[in-house]
Amino acid sequence: MPTPEPATVAIELRTAIGKLTRRVKHEDRIPHGQVSVLGVLDRDGAMTTSDLAADQRVRPQSMARAVGLLMEQGLVVRRAHPTDGRKFLVDLSPAGRDALDAERGRRAGWLAQAIETELTAEERDVLARSAALMQRLAGR
Repeated sequence: MPTPEPATVAIELRTAIGKLTRRVKHEDRIPHGQVSVLGVLDRDGAMTTSDLAADQRVRPQSMARAVGLLMEQGLVVRRAHPTDGRKFLVDLSPAGRDALDAERGRRAGWLAQAIETELTAEERDVLARSAALMQRLAGR
């Protein structure tokens, strides 16, 4: 069998990743946009609403509404900015960390179960090697 063209592999991989990502997100109990904000705060630490908006590529007003909803749910907290008294930092609350961990667990659990039930041992080996390759591409 001839080696497929890189452009063909790229299209098929992008399509498959998109479908898989949408399916895994289906397991979310918290809206995806909110999970995304919680994930950024978990990875990068506390930040201003403006910085969150820039990171998520949304308008500051939209992020302010999202942060407000997360605060109402007790998933984030606001605290004074250490160097600028006019600003506030948004950070994960303990409940937010627990909710994020639960979301990640649901996603990983669904995917692990799908891998176990749908793939042969040989296919699981191929998938594990492919994951390493995708990580390498993502880091490029």
